[in-house]
Amino acid sequence: MEDKEIVRLFLDREESAIRELDSKYSRFCFKIAFNILSSREDSEECVNDTWFRTWNYIPPKQPAVLSSFIGRITRGLAIDRLRKKYAAKRADMHIVDLEAETEQLDRLAANTLEDKISETEFYEILNSFLRGLSERDRDIFLRRYWHMDSLKEIAARHGSTEGSIRGSLYRNRKKLYKLLEQEGVCV
Repeated sequence: MEDKEIVRLFLDREESAIRELDSKYSRFCFKIAFNILSSREDSEECVNDTWFRTWNYIPPKQPAVLSSFIGRITRGLAIDRLRKKYAAKRADMHIVDLEAETEQLDRLAANTLEDKISETEFYEILNSFLRGLSERDRDIFLRRYWHMDSLKEIAARHGSTEGSIRGSLYRNRKKLYKLLEQEGVCV
C-alpha cells in the first residue's frame, strides 16, 4: 500500500492503518530502535509505541514523507527509553559517543527553530547540505545521525576504518555549522 493511502487511513481513523503501517515499516523502525537500544524486547516495545504515537499524531499532522515521520518518532522514543534505562548507570555502548555528537546537533536545531527560522526552512537548509555531500559522506552522515549505526558498522559498510569515519563525521558537522552560520541561523 502506498504511503498516501496509509496516511488517508489514519486521517479517516481506520484501525487498518496501524496494520498497514506495521506491515510496511516494522523492520525499518525496528532497525532504528535496535541500533540505539541493542535489545530485541525494548526495540519491539519501541516500535509498538511508535504505532500508538503515530495514531495520536495523525490527525492533525499530515506527514509528507511517512517513513521520515515514523522514523523520527521511533528514534526519539528509543533515545528516551535508553536514557531512562541508563539514568543511574553509564552505558558501555556506541550510543554514548553518539549521544554527545547528536546533543550538539539537537541543541543547534532546537535553538535554530526557536529563535531564527521555521522548521521547514531548517529542513531545506539541511537537505541542501546533504545534497552537497558526496554520496559516501551523505550515507555516513545519515547512517550515524539518522539510523544511529555504530562507527564499526559504518566502517564495515564502507570498507574503511572507524577513525576515517569519525573524521568524516567531524568534518561534515563543521561544514553544517558553517553553512548555518552563513545562513544567519547559528551564532
